[in-house]
Amino acid sequence: MTIPTTHKDPLILEMRSITKEFPGVKALSDVNLRVKAGEVHAICGENGAGKSTLMKVLSGVYPYGSYSGDIVYQAEVQQFKDIRASEHAGIVIIHQELALIPELSITENIFLGNEPTKRGVIDWAEARRRSLELLARVGLRENPDTPVKEIGVGKQQLVEIAKALNKSVKLLILDEPTAALNESDSQHLLDLILGLKGKGITSIIISHKLNEIEQIADSITIIRDGKSIETLDVKGDGVDEDRIIKGMVGRSLESRFPDHTPDIGEVLLEVKDWTVGHPQVQDRLICKGSNFTVRKGEIVGFAGLMGAGRTELARSIFGRSYGNFISGHIYKNGKELHIRNVPQAIDAGLAYVTEDRKVLGLNLLDDIKTTTVSANLKAITKGLVVDERKEFSVAEGYRKSMRTKAPTVNEGVAKLSGGNQQKVVLAKWMFTDPDILILDEPTRGIDVGAKFEIYGIIQELARQGKGVIVISSELPELLGLSDRIYTIFEGAITGVLDKKDATQESLMKLMTSAARPNGNGTATQTLNA
Repeated sequence: MTIPTTHKDPLILEMRSITKEFPGVKALSDVNLRVKAGEVHAICGENGAGKSTLMKVLSGVYPYGSYSGDIVYQAEVQQFKDIRASEHAGIVIIHQELALIPELSITENIFLGNEPTKRGVIDWAEARRRSLELLARVGLRENPDTPVKEIGVGKQQLVEIAKALNKSVKLLILDEPTAALNESDSQHLLDLILGLKGKGITSIIISHKLNEIEQIADSITIIRDGKSIETLDVKGDGVDEDRIIKGMVGRSLESRFPDHTPDIGEVLLEVKDWTVGHPQVQDRLICKGSNFTVRKGEIVGFAGLMGAGRTELARSIFGRSYGNFISGHIYKNGKELHIRNVPQAIDAGLAYVTEDRKVLGLNLLDDIKTTTVSANLKAITKGLVVDERKEFSVAEGYRKSMRTKAPTVNEGVAKLSGGNQQKVVLAKWMFTDPDILILDEPTRGIDVGAKFEIYGIIQELARQGKGVIVISSELPELLGLSDRIYTIFEGAITGVLDKKDATQESLMKLMTSAARPNGNGTATQTLNA
């Protein structure tokens, strides 16, 4: 059921017929949005649907005159010329990439550009006092003099909200606020949003985590291909995840994972007694005598809580690109590999798709074409000269086969949605023709439709006889995708479960306890789950 569009609703915001165009692309087409005062209003849609673009129009990132349509906020038509103008009106946006300066303190970040003064001089004592009050409001117990780089991402989100509260926010926009958070930090943030609602603050939240949307949203507006499709009353309509998905993709997804029958062969990769030290902290181990195997055609999952050491293990194996190597052996097809750097790892048939595609996976100044071939330049060069025709042909082939939404491979990767950026990163490593592909959080920040496509790509790689390692914080994803799942706790592999034996409960038990693995990586602890 669609919420009736009556003028009796206590609206704080109405966006009417918003249209926004970029060269060659119509990002938004006649989009309408109505948000009631004091509610949590979710915006859902696939990557590239136009959700973030709409919020950038609202917040003045795209100023008045660069779009058509009207923004009616608190019963007045607004013409925000920049983000400061929208903030002055009480609209504050928190982007997925947090706008904090790591080297500055919490206090300095909260008051950056808005510092309290006394006789023309910044009053840092007053700023610190107010910081303590704001941090208490968001439930963050940290010294306000602490540099932001020394606190986790979950706490940094809370600093951003404290910063918004300092600006007397009335309408808070959160773009993928829990994408990089663990389960406990995510729940704390959701509880905070509900707490702000109780104090009369309206929130608009963009998220691909549909279970979270279902938990806290009062209304959901669905955007598809740059158009507003419908607005749903969550409680009144009994909205569930399947109903949201149907609106997002225009059809029902009977299964969240493509059908897949594994064809698993002999052991392809074996890691023995892998021990690695922390890169900065002496005598601290980040990998502790790890043992695991990956077979041909097998998808192997790695589960662990935030900070357990999953990424550290993967990066240390991929050319010792993280930590200080202490001991251990890597075997491929029974033959020991001696890998000391990333080029040697690539030559040995390993590939690693990082969890942080914007920082470690992509050069945001490059285009799709350059990025796709960047890890295997020797395949498209003659002597020292790049064969531009071959470069274009390779990139275009991957763009079509992976259904990357971009008008041309000359498009800059920075302009792509998160899901399409992830496809480009995957294409880059697939072009190296690896035998073992390590995927670290491959669907983070990606909508359900794009996830389905990436799952299909992963399964196709396994069908080709490659070994695939998937690291994910989402247990349902690991359970739906993996043939076996290893668990990690405090840098040690604590167990391994076959797909038929694994449940969220049994995995969580191994993820939170120091079970001792035996020689083949399986836990000696008895599972009751």
